[in-house]
Amino acid sequence: MEKQSLDRMYMHRCLELALNGLGNVAPNPMVGAVIVFNNKIIAEGYHVELGKEHAERIAINSVKDRGLLKESTLYVSLEPCSHFGKTPPCANLIVESGIKRVVVATRDPNPKVQGRGIELMSNAGIEVVEGVMEEEAREQNRRFFVFHKKRRPYVILKWAQTLDGYIDAVRKPSDPIAPIWVTNELSRKVVHRWRSEEQAILIGTNTVAKDNPRLNVRSWSGRSPFRVVLDRKLRLPSTMNVYDGSLPTLVFIGNNSSAASKRQTFASISGLELQTIDFARGVEDQVLTELYERGILSIIIEGGAMLIGSFVKKNYWDEARVFVGNKFFGDGVKAPELSGEFFSYDEIGDSKLFTYRNRRSKG
Repeated sequence: MEKQSLDRMYMHRCLELALNGLGNVAPNPMVGAVIVFNNKIIAEGYHVELGKEHAERIAINSVKDRGLLKESTLYVSLEPCSHFGKTPPCANLIVESGIKRVVVATRDPNPKVQGRGIELMSNAGIEVVEGVMEEEAREQNRRFFVFHKKRRPYVILKWAQTLDGYIDAVRKPSDPIAPIWVTNELSRKVVHRWRSEEQAILIGTNTVAKDNPRLNVRSWSGRSPFRVVLDRKLRLPSTMNVYDGSLPTLVFIGNNSSAASKRQTFASISGLELQTIDFARGVEDQVLTELYERGILSIIIEGGAMLIGSFVKKNYWDEARVFVGNKFFGDGVKAPELSGEFFSYDEIGDSKLFTYRNRRSKG
């Protein structure tokens, strides 16, 4: 097999390994590494969890016969880091290991790296090959690339609508506070998996008031996202599930007297933080900027229609996941409308899932 085909084969394995870090390494990128000696993989590694060893370090340190490294090739799905963060720089370790050839899928967009890792290795006499499966690697770490290039979280819109295009039914004041399900149970499990993969989840006041969601991960294993709630006048009761103190929760409120008078009530809730913004200027820029500064790599917006619509209107979205359930409402709250590039289609029981991408998202 020619060298180019071999390089793609081993890089494909790096990308497979990297996926194991989804939901656990953010705001760091997912990275996989493979060490090959005489066309045989002798070591593998991937970034397991934020703050723990990087993929390259795990792979290198797992090679018992260090002499093999001088005749081996290291494959890595993202440019090795060149700065001290929570762990020492991997580029330095690679140079010290004696590895003579490194194959990199794509450069790191983080301003702290951006080619410095490649430069360090090249200056040390290492043969560095770039761009092997670059498109696939960028797709895998699309959250990371948007975060650093657009200086905001990667935004995922998610909603479920009926066959006749409604996101919610007509509700009476006497109706119970609970979700009106459009999709099946399996679809809801998929949503919980998605929550475990993203750092934060955002919801508006009306949806909390009508559905009283928990916004956590219950039907899947993994971490629950950082909860973000818009409540301009702080009108939601402190007894709502999103204020139960079980998860860190950020509430964006307006600079008004009605919200200020209730601050003390919410101050005693564990893990709850209130952040004042100017709702008159629109929330999209302010929310995304605040979350970016907190190091939030990605956010999934689950509703409602007005909130999702505002992000669509401002073009602050990167991906939309739209369920279509096997139901008719006849009337109700119309589902958001968006203009995006169709990406994929799946059937989950009697529910359909359409995914769209926004190639011209703002940022």
